[in-house]
Amino acid sequence: MARNVLSAPHFQDENAAFAYVESHLWPNGPKCPFCGSGERVGRLAGKTTRPGLHKCYECKKPFTVRMGTIFESSHLPLHLWLQVIHLMCASKKGISTRQIQRLLRCSMKTAWFLTHRIREIMKPAEGSKLGGEGKTVEADETFLTNSRHTRKRRGASGNAHCVAVLSLVERGGNTRSMRIDGANMHQIKSALWRNVDPKSRLVTDGAQAYRSTVPLYASKHQWVDHSKEYVTDGDVHTNTLEDFFSVFKRGMVGTYQHVSERHLDRYLAEFDFRQNTRERLGVNDVMRSEIALAGAVGKRLTYQTTSDQAPPF
Repeated sequence: MARNVLSAPHFQDENAAFAYVESHLWPNGPKCPFCGSGERVGRLAGKTTRPGLHKCYECKKPFTVRMGTIFESSHLPLHLWLQVIHLMCASKKGISTRQIQRLLRCSMKTAWFLTHRIREIMKPAEGSKLGGEGKTVEADETFLTNSRHTRKRRGASGNAHCVAVLSLVERGGNTRSMRIDGANMHQIKSALWRNVDPKSRLVTDGAQAYRSTVPLYASKHQWVDHSKEYVTDGDVHTNTLEDFFSVFKRGMVGTYQHVSERHLDRYLAEFDFRQNTRERLGVNDVMRSEIALAGAVGKRLTYQTTSDQAPPF
């Protein structure tokens, strides 16, 4: 019988958890977060010494692998952090804060803050634009109506009380989603300018906002009229994004239910991350968790920077 992944030592034992994180964040050995030295560093041992404690003999300061990461100043044991990272990476539609609270038997505030810090490490680094010469990028938008904190925009109609999300996907490559202030020409133009290589072939639906704007930012623009068909000319479709939206919206409505607009960007990063490291690309749950863990350095959040008006879900 196959062993449960969460029965691995680093999910159950604190010393094993520190060894696991150190092997991923310090592949060349421990490095002092204060002076940057990695030469004269030793592990401190003793019955009263906390797990993973090292000392730099250059600057004389103690440290652990938690410092300078999302784990810093957290009272939650490191092996529980690793459990939650794995659960969030392995759950296709996400896992709710309430569920994390029940699993860890912690406060709602702790579970909420914990999950937001993990979403922070799922954010991609600032990189190149999607697409390029000979590549195809799909663009489409969707609307979320389940946010209890959605702003009501004066003088607007239709989807005025919804939050607009624009997603871009490079076929055979990554997906990138962002919150926009309405699916209008100005917002779409700005998003395409920042995120799509102008040499790309861009495929959208027949919305006027795309037809008026896209020709300025793509070498070739094709669209499909969804009132008539979903695929035209062989490969002119936005089905790649429709598949992504089906998972995203089920997660947002079924798992998270009420999301503050202020924190939506982190939820988008979470779904993008799982989409860009999905099993179809040869990435399993363990590998996905390791990729997320590698992004833990330099992304520490404080509760003050994430807290919102109650209820903070």
